[in-house]
Amino acid sequence: MSQIEQLLAAYEDFVSLPWQEHLAGPQKVWFAVYDPSQERRLRLRVPEFGIATKDAGHSWTYLDIADSFAQWMAIHKYRERYFQRPKLMDLALQEFVARVSEEIETALSAPDVDQNTVVALGGVASLFGLTYASAVLEPVTSAVQGRLLVFFPGHYENGIYRLLDARDGWNYLAVPITATP
Repeated sequence: MSQIEQLLAAYEDFVSLPWQEHLAGPQKVWFAVYDPSQERRLRLRVPEFGIATKDAGHSWTYLDIADSFAQWMAIHKYRERYFQRPKLMDLALQEFVARVSEEIETALSAPDVDQNTVVALGGVASLFGLTYASAVLEPVTSAVQGRLLVFFPGHYENGIYRLLDARDGWNYLAVPITATP
């Protein structure tokens, strides 16, 4: 069984458990953690996570932020200057972080999202080198009604998440779902 099949099986078991009520926003966040080399395989299997969610009696919606930076940069009035001198972009990246957080928060508060909905987030690897995943996720946790499932290419060990195996990780209250118990 491949790592993604194992992750899907672990998720099927996890999403089928009764959901606790009255949790804080960060406790409603699940990280499906997988090896970064499995990113393309996972992307192909995302619809199966949706099927597993629906089979467990929950609603499903998916947001992919992989193109968010390109879309933001395409409309930015200083994009040509940033391409010529990327160091100038450092301050503007705060604007990008706010935009991505707003995009996620919009998905979390959509009219069809409620306490029984899993909002899945893909494309988190696209943040690497631009900002920290925590900078984008922490501001939106208060908007989580049901659960936020983050497809997380990296590793989880001893309470620390490492996106794309970066040296710096962060201790986050999210619940890890991994391919191996």
